[in-house]
Amino acid sequence: MSAPTKTLRERIFHAVCFEVGVLCVASPLFAWIMDVRVVDMGILTIAIGLIAMAWNMIFNALFERAESRFGLRRTLIVRICHAVLFELGLLLVAVPLAALWLNIGMVPAFLLEVGFALFMLPYTVIFNWLYDTLRAFVMQRPSRETS
Repeated sequence: MSAPTKTLRERIFHAVCFEVGVLCVASPLFAWIMDVRVVDMGILTIAIGLIAMAWNMIFNALFERAESRFGLRRTLIVRICHAVLFELGLLLVAVPLAALWLNIGMVPAFLLEVGFALFMLPYTVIFNWLYDTLRAFVMQRPSRETS
């Protein structure tokens, strides 16, 4: 049996919870690793999160246009190219921003962004697994309106 379709309201809730989780976990962790203030890392995390969301919309629109124009199907190779190109585009903006904001060189900023990308992979899997597990539990509970 498949899960019920998510409403726009739930999708927004999911996205906000995801980003708040990133902020609460990644900011202190990366502030400690980089030996910078948590507030500075938090602001950088928020800025890069907003940039990533905007880039996601722009990049996906451009990628879908390219898919259509070149008749691409979403094979594993196309999906890998999509992910790699998305991350490279994000790095082009995030690395200079991190270097400027944290007053560090481009190499440490690049390493920070690589570390952040590596952090996001398991975080995304774990967050979505927990969300889906909790969602299934909540959806199975009888409604209070019917009791």
